[in-house]
Amino acid sequence: MSEQRPPLPPFTHETATQKVRAAEDGWNSRNPERVSLAYTADSHWRNRAEFVQGRDAIVAFLTRKWNRELEYRLIKELWAFTGNRIAVRFAYEYHDDSGNWFRAYGNENWEFDENGLMRTRFACINDLPIKESERKFFWDRSAPRPSAHASLSELGL
Repeated sequence: MSEQRPPLPPFTHETATQKVRAAEDGWNSRNPERVSLAYTADSHWRNRAEFVQGRDAIVAFLTRKWNRELEYRLIKELWAFTGNRIAVRFAYEYHDDSGNWFRAYGNENWEFDENGLMRTRFACINDLPIKESERKFFWDRSAPRPSAHASLSELGL
C-alpha cells in the first residue's frame, strides 16, 4: 500500500490552500520526522544554496535548521497552483543563540506525486535582521498559527 497525503492533485484553489496550511502547520511543529513524512522517500530539495535528497537528509537538514533558528514561527500563503504544482510565498521569524532576531522572506515551488507527497521543493530565502520590537508573529510556539492570526497579506508582508 502506498502512502497518501491528502489533498491529492490535481489541485483546486481550495485544496491548494489546504495543502499550504498543512505544510505551514507541519513546519511550525518543528518536528523533523513528522515534516519529512510529507515528502517522497527520494524527494529533491534546493533550499537556498543547499541541495537535499531523501527523507533522512530532510530530517538532518531540519534538525540543524531548528537548532539554530530559535523561536521559529512561519506563515505561508498560496501564490499560484496548477495540476500537481503549488507556488507559495512565506515569511518566518526566529532568533539566533545570541538573541539576534530575523525575518526570513521567501518563495517555494512545489511538485507533488499522485499520492500528494511532495517530490520536489525549490526554496529561495532572504534573511532580514529585525529588532525584537519589530516582530509580527505572536502565538504559542507549541501550537499551529491560530486561524484568527493575520496572514502575510494582512500584515503587509
